[in-house]
Amino acid sequence: MSAVNDTQVTHTVFFLTGIPGQENVYLWISIPFCLIYAILILGNSLILFIIKTDPSLHEPMYIFLCMLALTDLGLSAATMPTILGIFLFNSTEITLDACFTQLFFIHFTQTTESAVLLSMAFDRFVAISNPLRYASILTLPRIAKMGLVCVLRGVAVILPLPLLLKRYRYCRDNVLSHSYCLHQEVMNMACADITVNNIYGMSGALSTMGLDAILIFLSYVMILKTVLSIASRAEGLKALNTCVSHLCIVLLFYTPEISLTVIHRFMKSSSHLLQIILGYVYLLVPPLMNPVVYSVKSKHLRARLIRLFVK
Repeated sequence: MSAVNDTQVTHTVFFLTGIPGQENVYLWISIPFCLIYAILILGNSLILFIIKTDPSLHEPMYIFLCMLALTDLGLSAATMPTILGIFLFNSTEITLDACFTQLFFIHFTQTTESAVLLSMAFDRFVAISNPLRYASILTLPRIAKMGLVCVLRGVAVILPLPLLLKRYRYCRDNVLSHSYCLHQEVMNMACADITVNNIYGMSGALSTMGLDAILIFLSYVMILKTVLSIASRAEGLKALNTCVSHLCIVLLFYTPEISLTVIHRFMKSSSHLLQIILGYVYLLVPPLMNPVVYSVKSKHLRARLIRLFVK
């Protein structure tokens, strides 16, 4: 670790950024964020409740959807308190340990959700390419093991990030550009050589979310190949229709994730407001839209929701 000059002040806190220049209307800005948070919690909780209480939905696809809802709830719980704290109470200060904890849970839930999306792609591939053996391949114990692997992989890959960050002293600008802590931004505040963190962060992202994205793409190439071999066009379209919800969620998840990563690493001179807005999209839109997408596309889930509200 490089030495720190005596004139440099070692920071013990970071300051989060809301939306610069809009401080006078933070209370009004908090209203849509509170609504989004409430809808997000309600939507994902309803998905969990309906699937748990309806035995007919105890199928692989819906169990994976439960895993997705749990990661979405975890991500929102890790980020929304600091976001709302800024808008409602102008609470911008966060200690180093709290920041490290928050960035762990943000990156952990994102990595786990990426693994769940890959598992869902495998589910669709098996359902379309080998429907007769679908139930024997994706048994409940096997699905449970897949879910455990998703979680353990996330912990194993992300836990070193805050541990590496704790080694450093922070004497540079301690104002973060978002309403939450991200590894890439926090490590740039360190007054030391961050090569190890930089290499590990990039390799960790590529070996998890990058690899997941490639495997999801390959799974859909194989699905498309299977569908094209089906003699009946109607049957082929019906098979593809079962993948639409998953494809929408994959795009909602990876598009802002990749955009934000590219901006942070390669386009540091880009508009600060663009980075902030994209950061909110990256965190809030996928958890908000995932229950909506599946409720619209799944007739069984939609029917169960309608019955619940009618009662």
